Amino acid sequence: MLMRAAVLTGFGTALEVREVEIADPGPGEVRVRIKASGVCGSDIKALDGKSPVVRRLPFVLGHESAGIVESTGAGVTGVRPGDHVIIAMNGACGRCRNCGAGRFHLCGGPARMAAIMGTMRDGGTRITVDGDGARTMIGIGSFAEYAVVNEAMCVRIAEDAPFDTMCLLACGVITGVGAVLNVARVTPGSSVLVVGCGGVGLNVVQGAVLAGATTVVAADVAEQKLKLAEEFGATHTILVTDLPKQVGEIVRGGVDYAFDVTGVAGVLGAALASTQPGGTTVMVGSPPQGEPLSVEPGLLFASRRLMGTQGGDAAPIRDLPMLAEQYLRGRLDLDRLVSERLPLEEINEAIRHVREGAVARSVIVFD
Repeated sequence: MLMRAAVLTGFGTALEVREVEIADPGPGEVRVRIKASGVCGSDIKALDGKSPVVRRLPFVLGHESAGIVESTGAGVTGVRPGDHVIIAMNGACGRCRNCGAGRFHLCGGPARMAAIMGTMRDGGTRITVDGDGARTMIGIGSFAEYAVVNEAMCVRIAEDAPFDTMCLLACGVITGVGAVLNVARVTPGSSVLVVGCGGVGLNVVQGAVLAGATTVVAADVAEQKLKLAEEFGATHTILVTDLPKQVGEIVRGGVDYAFDVTGVAGVLGAALASTQPGGTTVMVGSPPQGEPLSVEPGLLFASRRLMGTQGGDAAPIRDLPMLAEQYLRGRLDLDRLVSERLPLEEINEAIRHVREGAVARSVIVFD
């Protein structure tokens, strides 16, 4: 079947919106008609050749998505044509060592590991560009009209849930909120610092509010992002100069929890230094590959904890429906996260806006 897709043919170049071929789903696979796909920083990192898993071109980016099941392969029982779904970043096999221990976000099953490298379980691809197989972003490739994905990645949602906000749950929202609820496990009445208030950082702010934190300090180098953070529940804002000192002026002795959502070298150490003894710091934004992390060792001797996370340590089948319900009940603000909605033909314009930091989230929408 022919479809339109935004294809990466050269690192650092514009995506090419063109006609490509997508195959029927194989056993255990689902073909989804994409209705909306958010533009994530991870996609831009891959576009620039800075992703460790995106090395072979052509490539179809996009992974923060939602749509309608169009067809299913043999053996698929969890969804059927017509179902509305979020496509999760990972689909746990439920059988490997990590899944058995409840660490579904670290699933080591063959389908999951193949998806990370942009292929299906059989090592092949389902998209063909000029006769060549095109790999897809973490096994999805949602900057396209259709995507063939593993069944376990499809999470059903209510038919009245809007696709242009539901897609955000797949990555930016679950990463931010999950870092708060699943990783740090922020407690009611605590104090929280969020460094970096882009799309994911705003969801860390929202997660802190959901968890019952009473002091939520948002920090950034861009004043317009701090204004957004206040709208999403931040009680204090910091235009960063000397982060530990500035935080100490708001919360004496430091905060209980800090989240570095920047991926910028040097910020993690400053976030750690902004916590009180016994505090927890979570690295949410990923630093450049090979970039060493620098922290003051003495801080760790005061029982401070430094943690990492992968996609908010989420179990999609558990967490995505919960977040969708929070949105439908008015407890999670997704509408204001969407700064613009653009058609696939304007994908490069959306990418430019994300690079400039001018948007919380750009969403590509399909008819």
